Amino acid sequence: MDHSGGSPDRHTHPLDGTGPDASVTVAVTDSRGLVTYWSREAQDLLGYAPAEIIGTPLAHLLSLDGSTFRHRDGRLLDIRAHLAHLLDAQQEQAVLVTALPSETRTPTDSTLKQWMFEQQSQILGIYDCDGRALSANAATMRRMGFPDHEVRGQRLTDFLPGTPFEEVERRILRVSKTGKPESTELFVRLPEETRAHAWVVDIFPLRDADGRVRAVGLAAEDYSAQYSTRERLALMSEARTRIGMTLDVAATAQEFADVVVPRFADFVSVDLLDVVLRGALPAPGPAVLRRAAQSCSRSLPHAAVLDCDDVHTPPPSSPLARCLAGGPAELRDLTDPDILRWLAEDPLHAAHAGSLGAHSLIAAPIRAHGVVLGTVLLLRYQTSPDPFDPDDLTITEDLVSRAAVCLDNARRFTHERGIALALQRSLLPRGPTVHPAVETASRYVPAGSNAGTGGDWFDVIPLPGARVGLVVGDVVGHGIGASAAMGRLRTAVRTLADIDLPPDELLTHLDDIVTHSAAPPDADDVIPGDVGATCLYAVYNPVSSSCALARAGHPAPILVHPDGTTQVVDLPAGPPLGLGSLPFETTELQMTEGSLLALFTDGLYESRDHDIDEGILALRQALARPAPSLEALCDTVLNTLHPHPQADDVALLLIRARGLGQDSLASWNLPTDPAVVAEARRHVCDRLAAWGLEDDAVFITELVVSELVTNAIRYATGPIRLRLIKEQTLTCEVSDGSSISPHLRRARLSDEGGRGLLLVAQLTERWGTRYTRTGKTIWAEQLIHSA
Repeated sequence: MDHSGGSPDRHTHPLDGTGPDASVTVAVTDSRGLVTYWSREAQDLLGYAPAEIIGTPLAHLLSLDGSTFRHRDGRLLDIRAHLAHLLDAQQEQAVLVTALPSETRTPTDSTLKQWMFEQQSQILGIYDCDGRALSANAATMRRMGFPDHEVRGQRLTDFLPGTPFEEVERRILRVSKTGKPESTELFVRLPEETRAHAWVVDIFPLRDADGRVRAVGLAAEDYSAQYSTRERLALMSEARTRIGMTLDVAATAQEFADVVVPRFADFVSVDLLDVVLRGALPAPGPAVLRRAAQSCSRSLPHAAVLDCDDVHTPPPSSPLARCLAGGPAELRDLTDPDILRWLAEDPLHAAHAGSLGAHSLIAAPIRAHGVVLGTVLLLRYQTSPDPFDPDDLTITEDLVSRAAVCLDNARRFTHERGIALALQRSLLPRGPTVHPAVETASRYVPAGSNAGTGGDWFDVIPLPGARVGLVVGDVVGHGIGASAAMGRLRTAVRTLADIDLPPDELLTHLDDIVTHSAAPPDADDVIPGDVGATCLYAVYNPVSSSCALARAGHPAPILVHPDGTTQVVDLPAGPPLGLGSLPFETTELQMTEGSLLALFTDGLYESRDHDIDEGILALRQALARPAPSLEALCDTVLNTLHPHPQADDVALLLIRARGLGQDSLASWNLPTDPAVVAEARRHVCDRLAAWGLEDDAVFITELVVSELVTNAIRYATGPIRLRLIKEQTLTCEVSDGSSISPHLRRARLSDEGGRGLLLVAQLTERWGTRYTRTGKTIWAEQLIHSA
């Protein structure tokens, strides 16, 4: 502005400097409002010299409203103007102009620091080097409930007893000595609080200008909201890592219960529909729940809770029933009328809630892929003063959603495993195989629930001539695919054994079958389980007390002699099936009567706890233990080497050899002379009479012997050997030196021959040809009855 009385500028800025600390006399005016007196303080404050201002109107010095002063450069000053009216000796009015300090002037640094300490929402305190309280801000006194004068001079634990505060006091004393700041976290309830809060506490030294520690400062901030968020995130993270560790339905339910209690709820129960625990999907009908898992932060009265595996049907008024019907999760107080009505109809849950003081609940459906599998019930007791809130309901829904996926995965696995196990057991022998040549006992133990059913298998195959085929195998992988592959191999082995192949040839044909059935190399499908499978095939002959064995990558069997000594049979390993590389070799060993042969899969002796050699040694020691029966010995072996479910299947087949008595065997060497046929019939009749067989058996056997011996003399070369074997069946064998096998055909009316084998096939149970190193053996079996 100019100083000629023009209008002042309303947009001028206030003075940036500070005003006077006390009132200052600026000027005196006459009755006309003209300045007649100008003080030195006014000159310093407003910038006018006396010659410039005396005689000018007072309005030039003030703002429009007259409340503040205007500097010489036009700026409005943050200084209040006070006008006092005076009277002189002639009773003329004058004005005394005074400058007063502004009420909004900038406070001093010390004032600001004091305000910050007092008005801070954090808890702030100052302690001397002996841990005694010197000062605290208003927030501290408000949260603790003690006035400042009552705590000054006392230690922290004098007015806040408890272990957490003892720890803070120790830290205060330690900081006073070391001068190093410390931090800690507490979860405590202060006197004026209704529940515990989470606090982060910083303790730091207060030093003088020389760096000496003169006191200790403490700052504590309530971070309960952040703590709750962190705990919820930690809970969800733990749920992701702990729920679903197994593929067992009940174990998965218990994993969920263990995660939730006690950090989120005081009690949780997981009730699944009964069919879900068996691997099936729920069907329409009454909802029968089975208690799959539960957990509680306190001991439960037995009369007030269901035991795991108990069944129950929730009443229609129950929130569990509404969840099963497709309703959403519910957050309820136990004083709600609907909950009181439910508890009146459900004495068990009412007794539980009443005995443990439950006050808040959440009920949620376990829903996976749109199908309700069961329900979850969470309770909080009086020991947890905070009831469930909407945030807790959201967390529960997230947790249950995670658990539902894991439970459904376990249910699917249980269903698939049940199918695979049923398939596999249907393909394995049912009970001990009754055979005159051997006594057998067997065990099949599926893998643990996480691994699934594997492809281990065994079989006992009756062969002609009182012999028996023994087989054990191991298919790669687990599940239905492995069981199906095992079924294919078992069928192929039985088919090949039926044509009476020696062990090495049988494995060669089996390897060809697997190789040709495998998917082409460029196929996207998974390699079938029978490729790379292992197999051991043996044939025991009680007539010669010998056993011929060959294996395709399978563990060698263990032979236990009658005196209890054991040995691993020295048998060439051969490649696994489907690789088609090296040939297979047959090894023959003698088995005296009473010897024990153990066939098994590698799951029996392999373990992470020991190496293979230790496992084989333990198996040999277990097999050498005396046992009243083979069944008992099987149990001993499994209890010793396989006490708990492992990651692989176990198949065990024990065979005790029986010799064939001479009174059940008759044989004759025959010359290649047609006249010998009548002599052969006579020898056979005499032997059958000595055995006491019926006339029908004698007649049929005479016809069979006549046909087989005649064919050997007519079409084959010597030597010719006739043998009768009497056991549960009567077997007639004729051996010769030719490898040419006769074929069954239907003779025409004009043919002179070709009816003999057809007659043999009609009169006997079965017949066939077995090739040997020196020729062949044609055999025929018939059922017999003693006279």
